[in-house]
Amino acid sequence: MTAIQCALFVLVAAGGGAAVLVRSPREQAFFVSLNGAVLSLFFMSLEAPDVALAELAVGSAAIPLMILVALAHIERRRQ
Repeated sequence: MTAIQCALFVLVAAGGGAAVLVRSPREQAFFVSLNGAVLSLFFMSLEAPDVALAELAVGSAAIPLMILVALAHIERRRQ
């Protein structure tokens, strides 16, 4: 494992921990998105571009967007 891969691995672990420890759902969605982007870079460093592209689309775009849409829907129903 190279130094870049080790650094990205630490960032992935820190991003996952941050997403779990943060209390606000909006901030959790942000950290999930950030973690997906870092995971995508990690997969690129492992020479898996297809997995990196899928992680970029799903992990840093689709999942956080669905979380934010669900939060907006819940807020609208409360009012």
